[in-house]
Amino acid sequence: MITIDELMTSKPFTLSENDSVEDARRIMTEKHIRHIPITDDNKKLLGLVTQRDVLEATHPDADNSNIKLSDIMIRDVSVIHQSSSVRQAAIFLRSHKYGCLPVVSNNRLVGIITDTDFIDIAINLLEQVEITEDTTDDIDYEPDDMDDIDLPTLDEEF
Repeated sequence: MITIDELMTSKPFTLSENDSVEDARRIMTEKHIRHIPITDDNKKLLGLVTQRDVLEATHPDADNSNIKLSDIMIRDVSVIHQSSSVRQAAIFLRSHKYGCLPVVSNNRLVGIITDTDFIDIAINLLEQVEITEDTTDDIDYEPDDMDDIDLPTLDEEF
């Protein structure tokens, strides 16, 4: 079984609930991410801010630096344990239409797994299939009637 900790992003970018929406927007833009876990000083998960949350809370002509993440963050966040299966996480993300799952261990944030991680997995698997197909296409198979192989009979000792 492949576990979450093999594929998750360790040490994701985090912010505190006292940071501003502008801080979240800046990190999302600079780091090309769509989800930021909100943690306390001990890495306890308090909430989650998504790109959609930031877009809904910001106004192009306004000063967004005074909007605190505690005002917009999702507090009831589903999480997954780092030893859970990747399949379990994929099914959960798909069935709930979530873009990510924060990964926890001992009630502390240790990573994040996103829908983009699953796209990367799919790409890798498709590449492996293509490599396998390419190598089998290069082999000339000739039918073998197996006349040259001596198989033991039931009467003989193995």
